[in-house]
Amino acid sequence: MAKKNKEKTYWPHMILGFLLLGITLSYWTVKSASSVPVQESNEYMMKYQQADMNINEIIERKALFDKNYKIELLNVKMAEQEIENAKRAKTEKSVVLTQGKNSFSYRVINNNNVSISDINVTFVLTRPHTVKDDIVIVDIPVVNDAFNVSNVSITKPGRYILQFRAKIGDAIGYSEIPAYLSPE
Repeated sequence: MAKKNKEKTYWPHMILGFLLLGITLSYWTVKSASSVPVQESNEYMMKYQQADMNINEIIERKALFDKNYKIELLNVKMAEQEIENAKRAKTEKSVVLTQGKNSFSYRVINNNNVSISDINVTFVLTRPHTVKDDIVIVDIPVVNDAFNVSNVSITKPGRYILQFRAKIGDAIGYSEIPAYLSPE
């Protein structure tokens, strides 16, 4: 007569348990990663992919601009803002924005402090880490040798970035100035 083995083996149950644990953790990883939205960067006022492919040309054009010209933001109120980060808090100077309509004046000058007005300029009001609320203005009128960006409506409190790009021939200059609209 054959002897029956009454010892139980648990290794098939362990394999099944590890398999279920792996599937559960994989599902959780995919679900949590897809719930965080991916935002495009607008560094140099263009998509990240374009900036990455042409970074050497961008840096050369910016250096050419910085050697001969300068961008100034005129008639704005600046204040110290404390920016809290996960690692540390820092203080930066930023433009104080007002609820509703805002206006900004930029002046592009050469090394002799002469205003340049016959150039191609673009203004973007953006928020850090998102392009969803961007306000882009391409046709900016020149008044008193300054490019006047007017009637920019801001309603959401928080941090913003004022971006300005000036193109003179092959030279392209960029200005990024932090701004802040405080909650009332």
